Amino acid sequence: MPGPQPQTRNQLQEWVRETLHLPPALEGELLAAIDAVFTRHERLWQESKHEAIQALSTGFADKMARVQMELSAKDATVSSISRYFEGLVADLTDKSNRDPKTKLMNFGRFTEQLESFLALEQRGRWCAVGLVDITSFKWYNDALGHAVGDRIIERVAQILREQARSDDLIAQERLGGPRTKDLHARFGGDEFCFLIPDLADYHQAHTVGERFRDAVERFDWTLEDRRLAVQPPRVDVGVVCLWLGRVSERRFIASRLAADLIQRADKLMYEAKGERASHIYLLRAKIENGELVEIPDGVTEPVEEPEP
Repeated sequence: MPGPQPQTRNQLQEWVRETLHLPPALEGELLAAIDAVFTRHERLWQESKHEAIQALSTGFADKMARVQMELSAKDATVSSISRYFEGLVADLTDKSNRDPKTKLMNFGRFTEQLESFLALEQRGRWCAVGLVDITSFKWYNDALGHAVGDRIIERVAQILREQARSDDLIAQERLGGPRTKDLHARFGGDEFCFLIPDLADYHQAHTVGERFRDAVERFDWTLEDRRLAVQPPRVDVGVVCLWLGRVSERRFIASRLAADLIQRADKLMYEAKGERASHIYLLRAKIENGELVEIPDGVTEPVEEPEP
């Protein structure tokens, strides 16, 4: 019965000696031949193993490169999508803050900006809030049609934008927006408002308002419609000049103060509308005991006092 098969080179050599009983010289040649075969196959195996490792490494590197490219593409896509939505949100935010017809700030946003200004502005100088209304605007809509009325609104908005200083805020009331009886009840789509945040003296507010009014009167309205030559559009302006004083006196009443300023400017504008002659209605005011108080004509301007 045959014994167990040799598993190693040494076991094979022992098996040759014990089983074949060859002469020493022939046995030596046989074992040398066996060693040569083993050595050759070991070399071939090592070479194939190295090649296999190289192939595996190359394949892994290629796969990693593809994965990297896919990740980069996904990152680019995600970044592109992110930029798109950021732009979309910015665009929607801007549109929600602007009147679609004139592209001016809408009244809601203007009020927010005015409240922030009154609550935070450190300079205790003059500022002014003004309202501008297109005279007899209903007549243009009724007599010439709403298309002409729209063009008048857009042109007046452009003129006001051109006449404003870089620091001034101009807003048109949001058309069809919510109204409250004490703030918006008499506002219409042909009314505009503006804030002049920094004035050396209150006379400058009158100059700005007059510049607005004069620019509208000097415009050649026949460029919009020939029929406007008969009755070219005019505007009425009401302006309230506020002595800002200390920020501590207005910080906690900014919302009420903004509403009061707009109401008073609105009242002045309608007083100007009742006059036949075109001119600006203006009043001066200051904050006293948390209330907006008118400064009578002839009274000396307030003196700017430092914060305590």
